[in-house]
Amino acid sequence: QVQLVESGGGLVQPGGSLRLSCAASGSIFRINFMGWYRQVPGKQRELVARMTTSGATTYADSVKGRFTISRDNAKNTVYLQMNSLKPEDTAVYYCNVQTVITYWGQGTQVSVSS
Repeated sequence: QVQLVESGGGLVQPGGSLRLSCAASGSIFRINFMGWYRQVPGKQRELVARMTTSGATTYADSVKGRFTISRDNAKNTVYLQMNSLKPEDTAVYYCNVQTVITYWGQGTQVSVSS
C-alpha cells in the first residue's frame, strides 16, 4: 500500500511564503517523477512543478522564479518552496508520484489573502 502524506498548507498574505512537503511510503519502485499539481473549483488540475530522480525540473510558467521544487530521494520526499505568493496561487495542492502507476496525495489547501 502506497501512501502520500502532505503537510505545509495554510493561509498566508500576498508576498508571503509557504513550504509544502510530501512523504511517500510503502512499496514504491522506479519513481520517474515527484511533483505538485494544484486545482481550483471548476478548473482542471494543473501541473505546478515536478522533478525527476536525476534532478531535472519542470515548472508552470506562472510559478517560475517564485517556486522551487526539491526532493530527498533517500526519503522519497518532495518539497515545494513557494515564495512571493499571489492570490491566484490559492488552490488545493496535490502531491503526485509517478511510477508505472500514478499516486496522488489527499491535497492540502493553500490560501493567499490579505
